[in-house]
Amino acid sequence: MLIAIAVIFVLAYAAIALEHPLGINKSATALIGAGLLWAIYAATIGDHAMVSRQIDESVASTAQIVFFLIGAMTIVEVIDAHDGFEVITSRIGTTSQVRLMWLIGFVAFFLSAILDNLTTTIVMVSLVQRLIARRDDRLLFASLIVIAANAGGAWTVIGDVTTTMLWIGGQITPLNIMGAVFLPSLVNLLVPLAFISFLVKGKTIAPPPKDDGLQTVRSFERNLMFCLGLGALIAVPAFKAVTHLPPFMGVLLGLGIVWLVGEIIHRDKDEHVRRPLTLAHALTRIDMSSIVFFVGILLAVACLEHAGLLTMLARWLETTIGRQDIIVVVLGLLSAVIDNVPLVAATMGMYDLGHYRPDSFLWEFIAYCAGTGGSILIIGSAAGVAAMGLERIEFLWYARRIAVPALAGYLAGAVVYIAQHAALH
Repeated sequence: MLIAIAVIFVLAYAAIALEHPLGINKSATALIGAGLLWAIYAATIGDHAMVSRQIDESVASTAQIVFFLIGAMTIVEVIDAHDGFEVITSRIGTTSQVRLMWLIGFVAFFLSAILDNLTTTIVMVSLVQRLIARRDDRLLFASLIVIAANAGGAWTVIGDVTTTMLWIGGQITPLNIMGAVFLPSLVNLLVPLAFISFLVKGKTIAPPPKDDGLQTVRSFERNLMFCLGLGALIAVPAFKAVTHLPPFMGVLLGLGIVWLVGEIIHRDKDEHVRRPLTLAHALTRIDMSSIVFFVGILLAVACLEHAGLLTMLARWLETTIGRQDIIVVVLGLLSAVIDNVPLVAATMGMYDLGHYRPDSFLWEFIAYCAGTGGSILIIGSAAGVAAMGLERIEFLWYARRIAVPALAGYLAGAVVYIAQHAALH
């Protein structure tokens, strides 16, 4: 049984990593993999009551993450429909590519910490497309945005799905992860940012022709939905701390408030004007393919955990490598090749909270490495895949131009975290 489960999981993993060459959506692969794994596990074990309890537990933990993502992504879509991010983008007025590079990098870094790396990448790449005409220049900016968004998402519990998973699982807490991972994440950004800035030194921005569309949202409405939406997302950690309820409850509450306010301020408008601004329309725009992928891969990894394979993997890593910091660095490097979501899900099953307390070195270092390691290759993170689609970035182009500085930033940040932890503990 264990060999069959391992083979199916490896094949599913490979198909997910080779999604673009194969032309098969990774969501389909993840669902097929999860179904086959649980079918083999249930047929082999024979104890249907136990398998039923185990899958109920897995579905419950998976649903918490899925509900959180759906709520957060919908709120962001509502903000974007109201052109709320214009509050940020309208303040960008420089003509120097170097200055714009640093500005874009830091905006993406901090915006990702508040929202998430995928949404930030989409917003910032779309912004760059409105600011820069030459595609060759935009490719460098889009690559930097991927690195900045992944680095920014690693130091907050709402900035990356992997940190959200660790938070929901009880491995990290909001304030501690911010204090522990902020500086390493900043270094992770600064190293490739300095390198890419050197490539565009002396160049100026060639803006594309402006497209003056019809303005359907008033300034008050734009600012209100921007502040309300971001406020709802930022308040989630505080909601959890006060009520001790799962984070998805805070997001759903915020989603309901945003929905109510949107209905009130647009109720007197014509249907063709009101509909694109409603939350119901925003629900149709969220990336459900990614949501389905998370469901499939998390359930697949849960099967490995219940089958005992993850425990065996943990023991093998401990025996072969031994040093915990090197093990985590290797896991981060693996996330450049395969998605970091299953990697973090696997490590959560490999290591017990009874032996590794919340906010320990292991969990904080995993949050950093898994969150930023995916920047080394363009297919290593959801942010990279999004940028790849928006700007048609070629895998080999990114590997030649960006992989080395991204790797340098990743390793530099890892060294900073280890040194910082040793100094403070």
